[in-house]
Amino acid sequence: MICYQLPGVLWLPAQPDRWVVLAIVFGFSFLLPTLGTGALFWFGHVDSLLLRERAQRPLPLLLATFSFGMAAIVLYQPAVFDPLLSHLMAGMAAGVFLTFLISLRWKISAHAVGVGGGLGLLLRFYLLAPATAALWALLVMVILAGAVLSARLALDAHTPTQVWAGLSLGLGIVAGMSLGVWLPV
Repeated sequence: MICYQLPGVLWLPAQPDRWVVLAIVFGFSFLLPTLGTGALFWFGHVDSLLLRERAQRPLPLLLATFSFGMAAIVLYQPAVFDPLLSHLMAGMAAGVFLTFLISLRWKISAHAVGVGGGLGLLLRFYLLAPATAALWALLVMVILAGAVLSARLALDAHTPTQVWAGLSLGLGIVAGMSLGVWLPV
C-alpha cells in the first residue's frame, strides 16, 4: 500500500523499482520467520506451528524480531531507499520485541499489535497530509483491524483485554516513533 497506493509517501526508489522493496520485506518479514518457525517445529523446540500457547511464542518472536531488524538494516541506505522504509521495519521489530517481552508473562495478541501499527501509520499519514487516497486507506485499515480483532476473539485465541492491549501497543509504537521517542521519522 505504501509503495503503490499512497502517492507522495515514498520518494525512493522510483515506482518501477519498488518491487525490490516488496521482495526485501517479503523475505525478511514472512519467508525467514516462517522457515525459522518451521525449523523450530522440525527440531522439536515448538510443538505446533499455530503457537497457541504463550510458552511456545518466545523463540519464534525472537526470530521475527531479528529478521525484522535485519530488514531495517538492509533498507537503511538513504541513497537507495526512502528512510521511512527502514523506520517502518525498525518499528515492526520494536513491536515484535515488545510482544516477545510481554509474552514472557502474559499472552498479548501479536495480530492486534500488527494491525494497530498499520492503523496508526495510516492515521499518521492522513493527519499529516489529508488526501482522498489516505482516507480510503485509513478506512480500509479500520475495517481490517476490526475483522482481525473479531476473528481473534471468535477463534478463542485471545480475550478482549489481550486484543485491545495488542491494538494499543501497535498504535503506541507508531505514536512514539512519530514523536521521536524511539526513532526520528
